[in-house]
Amino acid sequence: MTTDQAGVPEARPGPAFPAHEARVDALRRQLTAISGEATVRLAKRTSNLFRSRAAVKHPGLDVSGFSHVLRVDPDTRTADVEGMVTYEQLVDATLPHGLMPLVVPQLKTITLGGAVTGLGIESSSFRNGMPHESVLELEVLTGDGRIVVATADNEHRDLFHGFPNSYGTLGYALRLRILLEPVKPFVKLRHVRHHDRGKFFEALGEICAKSEHDGEHVDFVDGTVFGPDELYLTLGTFTDTAPATSDYTWLDIYYRSIRARETDHLTVRDYLWRWDTDWFWCSRAFGVQHRLPRLLLGRRFLRSSVYWKAVALDRRFRIAERLLKLRRLPPEETIVQDIEVPLGRAAEFLEFFEREIPISPVWICPLRQRPGGVRWPLYELDPEQLYVNFGFWSAVPLDPGERDGVHNRMIEAEVTRLGGHKSLYSDSFYTEEEFWRLYNGDAYRELKRAYDPRERLLGLYEKCVRRR
Repeated sequence: MTTDQAGVPEARPGPAFPAHEARVDALRRQLTAISGEATVRLAKRTSNLFRSRAAVKHPGLDVSGFSHVLRVDPDTRTADVEGMVTYEQLVDATLPHGLMPLVVPQLKTITLGGAVTGLGIESSSFRNGMPHESVLELEVLTGDGRIVVATADNEHRDLFHGFPNSYGTLGYALRLRILLEPVKPFVKLRHVRHHDRGKFFEALGEICAKSEHDGEHVDFVDGTVFGPDELYLTLGTFTDTAPATSDYTWLDIYYRSIRARETDHLTVRDYLWRWDTDWFWCSRAFGVQHRLPRLLLGRRFLRSSVYWKAVALDRRFRIAERLLKLRRLPPEETIVQDIEVPLGRAAEFLEFFEREIPISPVWICPLRQRPGGVRWPLYELDPEQLYVNFGFWSAVPLDPGERDGVHNRMIEAEVTRLGGHKSLYSDSFYTEEEFWRLYNGDAYRELKRAYDPRERLLGLYEKCVRRR
């Protein structure tokens, strides 16, 4: 694998994939059969978006067949993957070769195409950035019906760099070629407690700068905040051996182990999916963090895909809302967000959050753009800056007279004030002027004109804020 002068991996032509090409031809025929005036979206049975959607029906493109890992090449450490492949499928295909994607988002059902167009993050992001930064080549069905192959330096480089954070409003990824990295069989974990948020973030910055703590190399970094004086950094290191391994796929719960153990060992696969069994800690909303339900459910049903179905049922029948009314409790505002702010403002954001938003725990994940000076115009980060991602997923009661969205809007304003960014996978409340200022409206409109001039796909603001 070679790189260009900017340090960006060069994409080289790969082998042909006849079965994939047949699926592409069938999809093109689907699109042709849809009226040219109709707005089109993907016909997907599952989603990892928490964004609510207005009850507007649009013709759907069936992309369910694009779910194949086409090739894993151990020599070049690359994989060719269709857009609807889940990270669970991808990890299962790469680990036998001693390889993994550079960033593996936490939930098994997140698709590769979804993570690239909608961003993603995990504990390797302090050294590997986001999933889109490991992409060498994108095959995209654009809004104007073309199938284009985009790389960092070909005639479609504007689409290659503008695809991340476009959420399917410019086109859909049909195939991606991505970089992989070597793994070892086990990951050793150290849960390091801090009592002061300032010292916590200071230590986080030092560890990420050196990839080291107390003389031991660090491959993964994330953190969990349980309260103002109970903050943990979890440091993961690849190892060839382990004295014993823990199992958090059934009866034991991973996030509780952070407070109970200073060190731990997991297989590399179990490490990558440590958060999926209990959807971080959100499975407690379904009553499955007690011993008896876990015994009865077994491993098969303790996973994020099952919780998603429960959420879909709640949205359809408004179960939680009805229960609150029956119990004569105030309505609640759902707050499901991931935001990031520069390291130097992280303690300030956490202080604000703990003061204004009664949600705990909070997930912490450091993020730095990969070296090379690449510009991703729809989600620009300072390449010299380490950012801190905060993930918080729960609901808070509304005071009398408060409107739904007041807390989310407060968070958006604070993130903007601190020079941060907010992911768009959940509900957003920006005005249109704010939105385009924050997410580079000029660059987006130029891409829209080039690849979806008839606006057959929804626009980014319509999809992410107006919830079309």
